[in-house]
Amino acid sequence: MTTHNTENLNVTAFDAMPTPEEIHARLPISEKATKTITHGRELLRKILERKDPRLFVVVGPCSIHDPVAGLDYARRLKTLSDEVGDTLQIIMRVYFEKPRTTVGWKGYINDPFMDDSFRVDIGMEKARKFLLDIAELGLPTGTEALDPISPQYYGDLITWTAIGARTTESQTHREMSSGLSTPVGFKNGTSGDLGVAVNAILSASNAHSFLGINSQGRVAVVRTKGNPHGHIVLRGGDGRPNYDTVSVSMVEQALAKAKLANNIVVDCSHANSFKKPELQPLVMADIVNQIRLGNKSLLGVMIESNIEAGNQSIPADLSQLKYGCSVTDGCVDWATTEKMIRDAAVLLRDVLPERM
Repeated sequence: MTTHNTENLNVTAFDAMPTPEEIHARLPISEKATKTITHGRELLRKILERKDPRLFVVVGPCSIHDPVAGLDYARRLKTLSDEVGDTLQIIMRVYFEKPRTTVGWKGYINDPFMDDSFRVDIGMEKARKFLLDIAELGLPTGTEALDPISPQYYGDLITWTAIGARTTESQTHREMSSGLSTPVGFKNGTSGDLGVAVNAILSASNAHSFLGINSQGRVAVVRTKGNPHGHIVLRGGDGRPNYDTVSVSMVEQALAKAKLANNIVVDCSHANSFKKPELQPLVMADIVNQIRLGNKSLLGVMIESNIEAGNQSIPADLSQLKYGCSVTDGCVDWATTEKMIRDAAVLLRDVLPERM
């Protein structure tokens, strides 16, 4: 009898991957880390429900590639967070997965050694270890959910989740978001389209059933009850900003029409700063000014920030990497970050309580 191979024709290997349960067992969440995560989520939900007047700020490197520099940054941010915590809820941006328009380094989980060895098994464990270290500092973290399986490995350590502009329209990511344990920010499309983000919030707020994996790594039908804390993240689009007062007003109208909470976050980077990191402080200042003038829908901002300004290409000799400098999008440096956050705290300290 003649047989014909009709599957996996372009697959070269199926390498074994530790299950989420195994990774969790090797790197269990501590009592202190649990407190950081649960308290951070509770505060964030209160902000989104207008029970806490503070502005939340998701700030940190475009991507994590060096855990030593990342932890250095986190310690600095924790000190700053303690200083401004009465006005701003600080969440460290910890991105391990990077969507690529074509090809390129896909992030710390996919290629932790930055040498095209693609040791996802090691990357996943290193990522969880890094998140645990940050949680032990008492600092909440936010990340972008790209791979739908990854949250089973480290979702218990995340306080805020973003769905990127390229995946907001994806049914897979809307379904996944409906089951995430964190509030979820959906970015508008790369074209600037707001409708995809509004539809994503609506979709994720409903119950879904879809294929996924459980903690034992077995394929399962995942059934969710819906996520009530979805919100829109404005990141500009098609080379144009969308954080100005007219754009924000249009978003408010779109959310009202969809009968959604009037919760808006502005990404100071990407098209909102024309991909020029040095313009991020101007975006931040504009948002602060809008709030001071009476806006009640702007609840959060995102900042791409690192120890050193700008970015760098990944060299063949990794020892030549500049410490604390992004290998993906350009960032503002630490001194600029401190000024942006301190200035915002001073200007908003007496204003935010009046929005309640």
